[in-house]
Amino acid sequence: MSVRILRYTVAMPSWTVSFPVRLDIFLASEERMLSRSKAQRAIEEGRVSVNDAVVSKVALRLQEGDTVALRDEEAAAAETAVEPADLHLTVLYEDGACLVLDKPAGIAVHTGAGMAPGEKTILHGAAFLFRERSIPFSSESVLVHRLDKDTTGCLLLAKDPASHMALQKQFETRTVEKQYLALIAGVPEHPAAMIDAPIGRSTSDRTTMAVRGAGGSREAQTSYRVLAAKDRAALVLCNLHTGRTHQVRVHLHSIGHPVLGDGTYGNELAERLGQEFGIRSLCLHAWKLRFRSPADGKDHAIIAPLPSSFSEVLERAQITFVDR
Repeated sequence: MSVRILRYTVAMPSWTVSFPVRLDIFLASEERMLSRSKAQRAIEEGRVSVNDAVVSKVALRLQEGDTVALRDEEAAAAETAVEPADLHLTVLYEDGACLVLDKPAGIAVHTGAGMAPGEKTILHGAAFLFRERSIPFSSESVLVHRLDKDTTGCLLLAKDPASHMALQKQFETRTVEKQYLALIAGVPEHPAAMIDAPIGRSTSDRTTMAVRGAGGSREAQTSYRVLAAKDRAALVLCNLHTGRTHQVRVHLHSIGHPVLGDGTYGNELAERLGQEFGIRSLCLHAWKLRFRSPADGKDHAIIAPLPSSFSEVLERAQITFVDR
């Protein structure tokens, strides 16, 4: 089997899949220490993720372009033993199965490459909330999805492994509604449109993503609607129909309207507006999340209010957001 190694750290080697294959067979076929039985055990222990989501099905069918990552046992044990830290996180919704946090900017969801030693993450804050509620905490069954470090808004956490599996299934089957607010450079020609463009690792910088053709990419769809615009900037509401890494940021950049405050996917206009409006953080907010809770079997639509930093930029840009 031919694979291309994307990156390697002691804790998290990862690969891109070249053609459809079972997950356990894929892991066991690499020139590594894994036998088929060790690969299956790693999956069952929650040490394997596919496209940034932890998976538990050994027979999961991988597709071309999928990214598979493996944590070694030492790193997994360290993550499981996350030290609780009071990050003063706001809980927007809670029931017996899950809770939704209002994630602040500047805090990573979980530990990753390039982070400072001892840097706290949302997992540390979640561990604190679980301890307050006398709920058993295991990092492998808490995060249902991810948000970028500088993205704010709705983040869904599960309280137990069964709820974690049920909620992740909703993301896999795309029954979760995810709406983001983004302040972008320029005003799109079309007031509403669907961006249907596959996303994969950039060939020039493997730490970033890019719109790519066939091979090494996965389908991605984002629809947007302009809510308000003024001169050289616009506020758009984005609906994510898939869940790719950096999806909103990459898609908006691909049509020439990057998110303001984005130091990775920007352009000259975005940089000028960032200086003019005094932007210090990414203007991307996970505004609304609709999902079905395993606790009551009902749909819940949770809204995270705009952070003050975002609202202040809108005011300086003379753009009004009406929460409706």
